[in-house]
Amino acid sequence: MSTLAAILAGTGLGVAHADVNPALGYDAVADKGSLYNIAEVVGAHEAYKRGYTGKGVGVALIDTGVAPVAGLTSGNVIHGPDVSFDSQDPALAHVDGFGHGTHLASIIAGRDVAGTPSSYLDPARFSGIAPDATLVNVKAGASNGAVDITQVIAGIDWVVEHAKDPGLNIRVIALAYGTDSTQNSSVDPLAYAVENAWRHGILVVTAGGNDGEATKTLANPARDAHVLAVGAMDDAGTVDPSDDTVPSWSTRGTTSRHVDVVAPGVSVLGARVPGGTADTAHPQARIGDRFAKASGTSQASAVVAGEAALLLQQAPSLTPDQVKALLMKSASSISSTLPIFGGSGLTDLRPVLPNPLGYLLKTVGSLVGSLFGSSWSSGTGSLEAARGSAHVSADDVVLTGERDVFGLPWNGSTWAQQTRGDQAWAQGSWRGETWTGAAWQDRAWPTATWDHGDWSGMSSSSNAWAAKTWMGSTWSAKTWMDADWS
Repeated sequence: MSTLAAILAGTGLGVAHADVNPALGYDAVADKGSLYNIAEVVGAHEAYKRGYTGKGVGVALIDTGVAPVAGLTSGNVIHGPDVSFDSQDPALAHVDGFGHGTHLASIIAGRDVAGTPSSYLDPARFSGIAPDATLVNVKAGASNGAVDITQVIAGIDWVVEHAKDPGLNIRVIALAYGTDSTQNSSVDPLAYAVENAWRHGILVVTAGGNDGEATKTLANPARDAHVLAVGAMDDAGTVDPSDDTVPSWSTRGTTSRHVDVVAPGVSVLGARVPGGTADTAHPQARIGDRFAKASGTSQASAVVAGEAALLLQQAPSLTPDQVKALLMKSASSISSTLPIFGGSGLTDLRPVLPNPLGYLLKTVGSLVGSLFGSSWSSGTGSLEAARGSAHVSADDVVLTGERDVFGLPWNGSTWAQQTRGDQAWAQGSWRGETWTGAAWQDRAWPTATWDHGDWSGMSSSSNAWAAKTWMGSTWSAKTWMDADWS
């Protein structure tokens, strides 16, 4: 949920520093948007000093894919399924033609080379917040940003069913996606999907949104209580929280539901995709040859997903409720704003790292049970209402109503029962429809097939797809939590 970087470039682009690192294209110490500085602000450096780098913890990124660019080719990125429209072309499957997923992947687990924990304290090397975490790429968005909510749900379903596959150990979902759903979370199918992951022991980190208008509330599923909803903040380039502010575009909530925490999300430096959709449209966001600046709650949520991986390496027994409580209780309040903007405040790992369970017991008084209410979604609500105003179309035929991305009727009750029982996916098929012709094998998925997609007389296997892109405000509620890279 970035204003795909709302303000991707922010201000100060092109300003030269005397200590610019030629290999990076920026000064990692002087530039407040560098991941080195952000890691210092949120306490990740303290985790590295204690030997925690996210190693052994899987973070599933459900986004637009991950491009094999420098910083994401050192061996800790694994491809899950490609459920996007790009999956029809073997040359486009899994990779990121837009740029959003790659930017977030580098924030979460980027690194040029694997190293020792102490090596990640070196500002001369590029490192994400959890540089040794396993980044599982679940591609849902196409190169132009096109995505239907059922593709996102399918991605979440897959993560739940494969979280414990050898070598994955997925404990976190990073989901910088949201819609302006018109129904309550108590019946919303997307809310049910993330809650199902939560019940299966997977922390879901969502972006709150970039609609800072007074009439807007958190996007769906960030509005659900059983996720960790993240807003953006501007740390002014310092560790001192007294100068922290929340940008006006970071979506406000209500007194009953607002973001849980905020994290650095202004002019964040992450990997770019040369020639990608965002890179081509916003060349002013480029920094050097490898990076781009982006602002938004997408970037902030990626920071928090990395922090969660650090905590889960240190204390693997933590439940999603406990990780959420730890990050909320240890956050530094922001005096300049109300909780409807900043939640509990800026995340800070320092108070937690000495003893996460001890800190939790001290601050919460309990280590068991659900800490954030007992109300859960039934998942039986309207799929169309869950979409809100975000739709895809083929040859001007819009996918609407109670139909999935294959154009087939959607039965919320049947799907909810399937996914809760880990039966939504059967090898390469989701809800009985083929996405791939072979089973999960060697973590590579063959080209998907869409032979059965049909609505309003239009077959999705024979028509070019088009969709509202992430640019400007074309996606109501900024479905991928992004508006612009400039």
